[in-house]
Amino acid sequence: MKVSAEEYGRSQSSGSCSYELKVIVTILERETASEEVAVDASRPGFVSTAQDSNYAPASSPTEVTSPCRQRQKQKVQKQLSEEGSMLVEDSVPISPELANWIKLNSKGLKIRKKDRQWASEVVNDFRECLLKFLRSCTKEPFFQSAEFLNTGSYFEKVKIHSPDEFDMMLKLQSPARLDMKELDGGLFYQLDLDHQPRGPIQAFLLDNERTLSSSKILKTMYRLVRQFLKTYKVPDELCHWEVNRKRPTSPAVTLSLYRSENVDEELISLDLVPALEIHPSQGWPAVVRNGPDVNNWLGKKVRLEIKSQPCYFVPKRMKGQNISDEAKESWRISFSHIEKKMMTYHGNTKTCCESNATKCCRKSCLMLLKSLIEGLKQRFPKELDDLCSYHGKTAFLHTLSVRFHDSMWACEKLPGCFLYLLGDLEDHARRGSLPHFFVPDCNLFSPLHFPRRALAFLVNALLEQKREGLPLLKPPAPVSPLKLRTSHSEDSSVLTEEQPTNSLLSHLNKLPIFIVALVVVVFLIYVNK
Repeated sequence: MKVSAEEYGRSQSSGSCSYELKVIVTILERETASEEVAVDASRPGFVSTAQDSNYAPASSPTEVTSPCRQRQKQKVQKQLSEEGSMLVEDSVPISPELANWIKLNSKGLKIRKKDRQWASEVVNDFRECLLKFLRSCTKEPFFQSAEFLNTGSYFEKVKIHSPDEFDMMLKLQSPARLDMKELDGGLFYQLDLDHQPRGPIQAFLLDNERTLSSSKILKTMYRLVRQFLKTYKVPDELCHWEVNRKRPTSPAVTLSLYRSENVDEELISLDLVPALEIHPSQGWPAVVRNGPDVNNWLGKKVRLEIKSQPCYFVPKRMKGQNISDEAKESWRISFSHIEKKMMTYHGNTKTCCESNATKCCRKSCLMLLKSLIEGLKQRFPKELDDLCSYHGKTAFLHTLSVRFHDSMWACEKLPGCFLYLLGDLEDHARRGSLPHFFVPDCNLFSPLHFPRRALAFLVNALLEQKREGLPLLKPPAPVSPLKLRTSHSEDSSVLTEEQPTNSLLSHLNKLPIFIVALVVVVFLIYVNK
């Protein structure tokens, strides 16, 4: 095994162990290539390389790469991955102030136990009562066998600030095999029954009696929820649920929980998403059948388990104005249930986060990124309207698949790990490429999903945040819905929570503008004397 003078000189001049490892890997790959043998073309699934001028036929069919050589190569690649990541983190010095700021905000993102308990009781009661209603609804037999699947950030335990958003998928069983026709890069589909349908599913077909209508399913879901709310009472008698107006491309029936005396303050937002479950025996669509790239991170066995899970389709319409009739009845494939499992069992080893000694900072980094995205959207609502937390989550999953060792995510490395994740998101935005983690052919940063102008703005906003020390890592706190109420008959000097007791500005705001201007002019004249 020889190293060229040029390669050796560069490795010595660089002074980097990482580069030396790269050289070793290159040499091992060359030797492996030279040891490849010509395989008999008669064997199914193989092609002979002897006729290719780029390959030199081996002298004997027994000269294959030795297991020892393969293990050596894998060990070097593993060491290269670890050292490469550490070099990236060490190359960017982190000031103590920035490190403390990141740690401080990380602690403030957790939801208080008292708030979590109240919200979960309200949402769980709604879920159980709605399920009983659907099972007793004989007019819609297709929904009678429905079951709930909890998804989203709250159930993944990465919800930040307060338990004010919940996502639930209402599983609907597919009665037969479906023909899944791809409409884009593998994210949206047209669903057709492969034989003449029978039973309740017929009510949700288009005129061709084959295509399953997403709009009819969603419309029925809205009607059933409204009918349920007519008789349902929230455990907290001071609150009530309201159904929000349908959004054009949303697959969810969105409800808001309000205090009965104040409908301006939303306490909880709940998304109910009808999801058609495809039986595992049919498998996933061809474009996503290989499953996510988690071999190095979670292992090949987990990847096989993921691929054996059923897939779901939610009634979401494709974006665009001049879309075809098929696209208007499109379904989007969903992997929310798998994302939840990946977030729960997120470690490279099974013992990750089982105790305080094995805790990592993966979820803390995602929560910090979600907080920063929330702050950016509050600061630039128009420019970053297309940005959402799922962009951050997708970048996060890609980062985990590359930085897969638990040692890289030790709790004491939180500041460096978060800045590494933030750099990954910035890199995806700069290149305009953020492949969907489960549908690689779908780019979430393509002009179809994310305008170029908004993407350029996002890059500049992230750079500005890094220069200024991440001020938006802690977004402005929303106005508390818990206000001190006073009746009109009470003295006006009794202030609500929003009114500061010793604020000159609060008193000036009550005066007519010309009086305020007069006071300012008199004050300036007095000062100039």
